[in-house]
Amino acid sequence: MTAVFNHGEFDHHEQIVFAHDYKAGLQAIIGIHDTTLGPAAGGVRMSTYHTSDDALTDVLRLSRGMSYKNALAGLALGGGKAVLIGNPRTDKSPELLASLGKAINHLGGRYLAAEDVGMTVVDMEEIAGQTAHVFGRDPKAGYGGEPSPMTALGVLLSIQSCVKYTLGRNNLDGIRVAIQGAGAVGTDLARRLGEEGAQILIADVDPIRAQAAADKARGQVIGIDQVLSADVDVLAPCALGAVINDASIGSLRTKIVCGAANNQLSEPRHGVALAQRGILYAPDYVVNAGGIINVSYEVGGSYDSAKVIKHIQKIPQTLEAIFATSARESLPPDVVADKMAQRLIGRGTPP
Repeated sequence: MTAVFNHGEFDHHEQIVFAHDYKAGLQAIIGIHDTTLGPAAGGVRMSTYHTSDDALTDVLRLSRGMSYKNALAGLALGGGKAVLIGNPRTDKSPELLASLGKAINHLGGRYLAAEDVGMTVVDMEEIAGQTAHVFGRDPKAGYGGEPSPMTALGVLLSIQSCVKYTLGRNNLDGIRVAIQGAGAVGTDLARRLGEEGAQILIADVDPIRAQAAADKARGQVIGIDQVLSADVDVLAPCALGAVINDASIGSLRTKIVCGAANNQLSEPRHGVALAQRGILYAPDYVVNAGGIINVSYEVGGSYDSAKVIKHIQKIPQTLEAIFATSARESLPPDVVADKMAQRLIGRGTPP
């Protein structure tokens, strides 16, 4: 494995925990990037990885992104993330989740866990059997439950903001949107966009899931090899990260990239490349903050969905400030957002 301190994505993380339990089958990495604003909060992601280096890279990028996301969302939370190595369809067990809960508990509240890719509300309840530092739990117990609808709401509002900024439109009627990924967020986003009159194209590795999402939005299914090059107004990546890369960027036929996936830019230089092509990029960790905003209102023990929605409705204001600075300073939006977040956590200077 690459030496952690020399890793290209290390970025002065405060703490990295490698958790292993042979009997339970636990292999997990917890990254705590920054706790300047509060305890590190971020989801637990369960996924298979080709190598341990890939898992480490993922947790380092994701936890740093959570620091930036929480800062720009105005939350009293730092940034953290956990990756649980394994197939979420076949490798879960009560013993595995309990072991992860114990590892989280050993951190004494420095890391607050929530649901992410490959995990469910039921899984979070299993983890909660071993630690109080877990959220995204059952609404029947006074928690916020599945955060995907709130994430989708934030993405919808962000797309509306981008369309207004780029196209001068105050509505989405007839706007063509290609959604990559028909998971919980992508499906709910498609539904919301359809209700706003947008024309939806959606792709997913699971054609049945893609069709179900398209039906809810009165949209159309397209191939996964077509979605990134679709001739649309908005491309909404809502699946895996690093989809804006050397292979894809030249074939983009969209005016706006605005979606829920984390780490959409494979490398920082791809944000520059988008700007050079005249494509507006809405920084992903600003756009997809609805889920962690939802979780943040669980942390205080007084969850209120109305307050959550009111907070999420501030996301377009943040985007507007980023786009204004981007235009004024001739900097790509992702660079501006990074600088704003770094200033808030005491790691940089204003753009």
